[in-house]
Amino acid sequence: VPPSPASLTPSSITPSAISTKVYALGTLGYDFGSEARRDTFKQRMPAVSMNGVLIPANPYDARQMVNHLELNPAESKSLIWTLNQELTPIYALEPQKAFASEIYAVFGMLLSGQIQPEESDDYIERVSIPGSLSDRTVELFSGQVVPVLALPNIRGMYGWQVNALVEAAVATVSPEANEPDNARMRRSLKSFLHRIYYDLRNLGQLERDRALNFAATNAFQAASTFAEAINSGMGLDSIEIEKSPFCRLNSNCWDVKLKFFDSENSRRAKKVYRFTIDVANLMPVTLGKVRSWSVPR
Repeated sequence: VPPSPASLTPSSITPSAISTKVYALGTLGYDFGSEARRDTFKQRMPAVSMNGVLIPANPYDARQMVNHLELNPAESKSLIWTLNQELTPIYALEPQKAFASEIYAVFGMLLSGQIQPEESDDYIERVSIPGSLSDRTVELFSGQVVPVLALPNIRGMYGWQVNALVEAAVATVSPEANEPDNARMRRSLKSFLHRIYYDLRNLGQLERDRALNFAATNAFQAASTFAEAINSGMGLDSIEIEKSPFCRLNSNCWDVKLKFFDSENSRRAKKVYRFTIDVANLMPVTLGKVRSWSVPR
């Protein structure tokens, strides 16, 4: 049985610790809300030819839905768009009126990326979504009730194109390496990015979780920074977060530290990379550069 959204929130969290600002990671999905709406899509979507035989459209097939929305973009507004973790919807995503058309277009682009072959450079494995938690909920087709996340604009919406990023990192760090070495580095980098996502899974409501999730996205975008450590045989040891002792005025700063270690050489020093994240606004920002240093084991 998939975990409910509530089960993803630690029991020790008090209501005052949760803000209306959200920066969450997951996969994009869609829902119909009712049989009537589902059947409306089924009737409007064109039949599909398989082996020369026309079969009725399947609105649950994301590929068919992407094709339909490309031809009929206005119908994006009739769907309930969701952010999912492990196939479980955690938020219903509601674009705000001023930039609704642009946001729905990004939804279509992200969904199109998610259905690409996993080996494609265009394949999108995860998405990052910033928004404001409303006091409203939506009941999905399954009967599950999820909170509504209001999205003011497209700023901060990001699709994790793992394959393209890994190839860019490999080319940057070891442009002249042979194929076996590059293949090993590709596996290590993908493992690193997956570890970041699964270790950080949360609802993105707490200040520390928003900082963690933004750091994960930032680490994803800056994977070439870590590629040298990974290429030298180091692996991710731990991810730590703490309130930053130094912060600019009217900011809310958190330090996120990623520690790498060498599993084959216990005498080798650990490598630490630190991000400083300001979560004062809806869209977190990185302060300064990624810093790195070595520490004893």
